[in-house]
Amino acid sequence: MSTATRHLDTRFQALRPLATTARPPKGWLRAIRDALGMTTGQFAARLNVTQPRVVQLEKAEIDGSITLNTLERAAAALGCRVVYAIVPERPLDDTIRQRANLVADRQLASIEQTMRLENQAVEDNRARTSQRQQLLADLLAHPSRLWRDT
Repeated sequence: MSTATRHLDTRFQALRPLATTARPPKGWLRAIRDALGMTTGQFAARLNVTQPRVVQLEKAEIDGSITLNTLERAAAALGCRVVYAIVPERPLDDTIRQRANLVADRQLASIEQTMRLENQAVEDNRARTSQRQQLLADLLAHPSRLWRDT
């Protein structure tokens, strides 16, 4: 595992619990505005926009069309910060190793098929295991090769 991968996995570990936090049904902006006891008119004044624009912003957050810049401005007007992160569902190292195993198995199957066609099939399980380990080591040493095919 690379140092960068290890570093990111460590950072993501702290964020994973947040990734399962559901957005409130009416969105974070509305939930926080309501919790503060702030009207849409008051929020609009803090944002220097019209009250109907606040309603549009809150709807845009719910349907996912709000821009990150606009969300940051709105959050600041509520005394909040936007925390933006893309959190992998599982550690990156696990994803890399799983993909390496899949690609190695595909490559090995292709090699074995070619050898069978040339009547040079390898029957020795130790030789197959060794060849698979070599493929895995090569793939893990050059991770960009993992993503050439889908």
